Amino acid sequence: MSFFTVSAPRDIRSKLFEINWTFVLLVALIGAVGVAMLYSVEQGSWNPYAIRHLVRLAAGLGLMVFVAMFPPRFWMGIAYPAYLGALVLLIGVEFMGVTVGGAQRWIDLGPIRMQPSEIMKIALVLALARYYHDLPEDRVSGLGGLIIPAIMIGTPMALIMLQPDLGTSLLLAATGAAIIFLAGLSWWVISGATVFAAGGIFIYLRFLIEPYQMARIQTFLNPEADPRGAGYQIQQAQIALGSGGSTGKGYMQGTQSSLDFLPEKQTDFIFTVLGEEFGFVGGMVVLGLYALLLANCVLIASSCKSTFLRLAVMGVATTFSLYVFINVGMVMGMLPVVGVPLPLISHGGTVMMAVLFGLGLILGAHVHRSAEPPKGAGLFG
Repeated sequence: MSFFTVSAPRDIRSKLFEINWTFVLLVALIGAVGVAMLYSVEQGSWNPYAIRHLVRLAAGLGLMVFVAMFPPRFWMGIAYPAYLGALVLLIGVEFMGVTVGGAQRWIDLGPIRMQPSEIMKIALVLALARYYHDLPEDRVSGLGGLIIPAIMIGTPMALIMLQPDLGTSLLLAATGAAIIFLAGLSWWVISGATVFAAGGIFIYLRFLIEPYQMARIQTFLNPEADPRGAGYQIQQAQIALGSGGSTGKGYMQGTQSSLDFLPEKQTDFIFTVLGEEFGFVGGMVVLGLYALLLANCVLIASSCKSTFLRLAVMGVATTFSLYVFINVGMVMGMLPVVGVPLPLISHGGTVMMAVLFGLGLILGAHVHRSAEPPKGAGLFG
């Protein structure tokens, strides 16, 4: 029997009729905003960013629908192998990784560069969702059920910290913590873990933090102290956002962007381009699209009958929402500057395809929301 029909005797055509096309439309609209902004970044040129983004968006939307056709039993079956594979890739970065911008985060595959940490974000969600789906209910809320998830989260975090990439490692920790919480962890354990985490953060900030990371925190607290050095990025971003006013200067009329005052305007700081050109109203419209997409994720999760699907959907949704929250907070000066892109809008191949793959899992959860795979079910388990 094909894995397409393991969980329910339905063919692909019937599944296509159950696709949540509103969800797909929201994803396409946000991605189209990215194409428009990257076209503006290059002052009306499709090369090098806008055309690549458009091609990736089209391919990614197809990938979303393709991923949605697979039943939950299939994703449960590959959850642990995918996690181990992503872990091997992270280890591989230490030995054959490519260094870009002072960070060793990529593996060169010839025509493309792959960022294993982005793959781990999805693999970790699947592995934790599988773990809690199989875990007996009487162990979910206790401390004993927390040990393995802590190892599953902590191991890739440590490897990513070595790259170094503090932003991604913290994002992994937050996503993992959200899944553990939603699985039903006891509030007593949560309180103890919070105290433990606070102590760990203190020790890290006091003894282990890298000088460049401390500089980012100091810049966040006082960007005016070094306006031409460490504080340059955030000050230029705030100038761009402020100059946009209520309705902006107009499409491709942003001076901060066209005169190259904005750093990394095609990636981490693309929201400032949008804010300068379309103002507060434009920024709120885009954030509104994100909010609608996340609301759809919550509705889909609430409609799923299986623990695996509910946790997988909310895990991916948490990662996605953290991308948005951290990026927008960063460019507005509300959070320290870290390398977190704006999903579906920032330029970047691995990040975009990983995000669209994750959204495909959510789309598939809607299609297979009635499925209830037994504990231990899967192609490999």
